[in-house]
Amino acid sequence: MQKNKIRKPAVAGLFYPADKGELVKMINNIVENENSNFDFSYSGHKIIGGIVPHAGYLYSGHHAVHFFKILQESDQPIDTIVILNPNHRGIGPDIALDSHSIWGTPLGATNIDKAFYKALDIETSSLAHEDEHSGEVMIPFINYFLPEKIKIAPISMFDQSYESAVALAKKINKASSLTGKKIIIIASSDFSHYATPDEGYKLDNLVLEKIEKLDAKGVREVIINNNISVCGYGPIMTLIEYSKIKYSKPITHILSRGNSGQISPSTRVVDYITTLFFENVK
Repeated sequence: MQKNKIRKPAVAGLFYPADKGELVKMINNIVENENSNFDFSYSGHKIIGGIVPHAGYLYSGHHAVHFFKILQESDQPIDTIVILNPNHRGIGPDIALDSHSIWGTPLGATNIDKAFYKALDIETSSLAHEDEHSGEVMIPFINYFLPEKIKIAPISMFDQSYESAVALAKKINKASSLTGKKIIIIASSDFSHYATPDEGYKLDNLVLEKIEKLDAKGVREVIINNNISVCGYGPIMTLIEYSKIKYSKPITHILSRGNSGQISPSTRVVDYITTLFFENVK
């Protein structure tokens, strides 16, 4: 990792505003619109992580903010947010850390946790992260909701096999133990792509049933067997496996669910589901 090497945003101006003022205004408006839908009853639990959509803020932002608002309201200490994202372009290693040391956004710079990266013992590649949007779109939300300079650990997954997810979950758990870092894991994923609203809803329910049961292998099987276009099932499986390794009774809860057709009416939509992973400590 090159010292102070900055990754410049690849999708600012496309997935979210490139201007700081416009970006803050957009997130402010999203939060205001969702204010009555926030459920803060989960902020008192031990938060493990969550599945968060990664489309343009206009479409998925209304769902994504629910996860970050829970983190903001929680008094849980956080050192590092591990961002697991699919490698849509298929460039670079099967599993890859980023070679940059800082990620820039319109809301400021966010440091990669170098100590956590080192403990993971995973190959680094700037190519795997260079133009990939699914990790980047999480950073402005982190900057907005958690301005106390939390560090990040972005991990790109081209190999989304069950075996890869299990191995990565073990590496994350080991790195957390070795460094003593208090981590939160984001599994970046959208759900069904370009199905009708009814079709997508039914197909996604098949996946959600496996997620609720914490059946990572079942997640992949139901996606492959039914040709469901969930793009980040590798990150989802990794989050599930990590939750079972680290916690005795992990639980999931859907915070927000919708599709792109609710913003731009269409018979073919992309589905967005934000799901919280937590352990009941009450």
